[in-house]
Order: sequence, then structure tokens, then C-alpha cells
Amino acid sequence: MSAALIASITGVALAADDAEPIAADLHETIVKVPMDEHGLFGDHERDIVATTYMPDGPGPFPLIVLSHGSPPDSKDRPKVGRYRELPQIRTFVQLGFAVIVPIRRGFGATGGTYEEDAGSCKTPDYTAAGKQAALDVLAALAYAQTLPQVDPDHVVLVGQSAGGFASLAAASFAPKGLVAVVNFSGGRGGNPSKHPGMPCGPQQMANTIAHFASTTRVPVLWHYVQNDMFFEPEVVATWFAAFQAAGGQGQMIVEPPFGRNGHGMFAVKDSIPIWLPHFEQFLTPLVPMKQIRPAENLL
Repeated sequence: MSAALIASITGVALAADDAEPIAADLHETIVKVPMDEHGLFGDHERDIVATTYMPDGPGPFPLIVLSHGSPPDSKDRPKVGRYRELPQIRTFVQLGFAVIVPIRRGFGATGGTYEEDAGSCKTPDYTAAGKQAALDVLAALAYAQTLPQVDPDHVVLVGQSAGGFASLAAASFAPKGLVAVVNFSGGRGGNPSKHPGMPCGPQQMANTIAHFASTTRVPVLWHYVQNDMFFEPEVVATWFAAFQAAGGQGQMIVEPPFGRNGHGMFAVKDSIPIWLPHFEQFLTPLVPMKQIRPAENLL
């Protein structure tokens, strides 16, 4: 099915970078997720655009909700498009996961008003920003759990940068079926051109993470890189300590330097063999392994 046909069915206006052929081997489908479909999120004017990807067969498959980051320059938010990180998504599908990729309000294919503004750099309100991001993640999760190919009882939230932070925020709502979170370089307030390595309000972020951790009931894998120009490891270590002190369960991994700025490691195809073993080891006790293909069949 062509991208144009899918767009006409779903009412989605595709961004320029989405003119590429639909990935038929991943059963790629563009959908619209109503924000108020499940009566959880109040009255919102804009639904969010999401893309689903499925393994072959009827399932049911465990689910990954994959969340995108946020560029430092607000003018670049439309460039998120549909966040088609196909090598990474293909890896998840080959592992046996269904994947849904929501585009949060104010970004890319969804557009509209940006709801995740944390305020000033000196006194950011990360808690309010995180809750807004969480609403979009939770809406996509709830939508995907209605699909017949999806196992609603085995859900993993995965996100990079602001998407990792959004995943932590969403997990604090303890949604039904959630079994784990994988946070790739998560956080907010970083800007490598203005204050490399040191994000705005690191203590406010620690406080927010502690707040979210206090109601998070699943383990979290924190995956970071030594040369992260958004969030240096020393700062992230204080966030992880706050997470643990508030009752959060999980582990933190800091990889050796990767490229010029390790913050974007997840988006680089060549990094998949680096993070994939940690990903699999972390999820093995949490997701039924009969639904996951052996690692030697990947890549």
C-alpha cells in the first residue's frame, strides 16, 4: 500500500521526509491516535500521528512504544517527521516486537501546539513538561493495546533523549501491561552549543525523576554514553541516584565515547551491536522469550 493511499485513509498529512516507500517488510502503517479515546486525557483539539510496525504473523507480539527526542532549536521540531529510525525499528521487529512510534504534540507529522515547554533555563518545570509528554505516550500505548496483533500484557517503553524522559514520565502512571522501560540518553534541558554537557536545572531534573520514580513499578535500563554533549555522565549519575533513592529499580550503563557526541548514539545504525546485548539481557526475564528471535538472526 502506498504512502499516499495510507495518508488518504488515515487523514495524515505526510512530511516531506516521509515520501519514501512504506517499509512493507515491517508492515508499516500510519495511524491517528485520538488523545481522548480512553477518557484519560481531557479535551484535546489534536490527535497524534503514529506509525505501527509488526512482525509477520498474527501475534500477539510484545509491544515497544518508541519515543523521539526534541531538537534544541524549536524551529527544527517539524523535522522530526514520523521518526522513522528504520534500522533500529527493524531490529525490534526482528526480535519479535510490535512497535508503535507516536509523534508528540508540537513535533513533526502531528504538529500543533508544543505542550512540553519547561520554562526558563534557571527554573525549569520538568514535572509539568514530563506529564504532558507522558499523555501522548500513554495514548499511543492504549491505542496499540487494542490491536489484535499486540500482547497488551507485555509493553516496553523505549525512548531517546526527551523521548527517554517522556518514557520515564509515562511509566510513573503505572499503565496496565507495562513491564519495563529502556531510557537511551534521556533528559531535558541540554544544549551542546550553549552549555555542553551541563543541562539547565540539573537539580530540578533530579527532583522530577525522583517524583516519577516514586510511582514507577517496573525496572528501567538507563543507557548513556561517556561523551554525551547534552548530559554529561556525572550529572546523569545524580539523576540515577535520585531515581534509586525514590524507589526506582534498574541499572545504569555508560558506554565508552561514541563519535563526536555520544548523545545521538541510538540513531546511528552502527551502534546497534553495542546497545543490543544490554537491551536483550535486560528484557530477557521480563518478556516471553518464545516471542523473540535469537540474536544471531539479527542485523
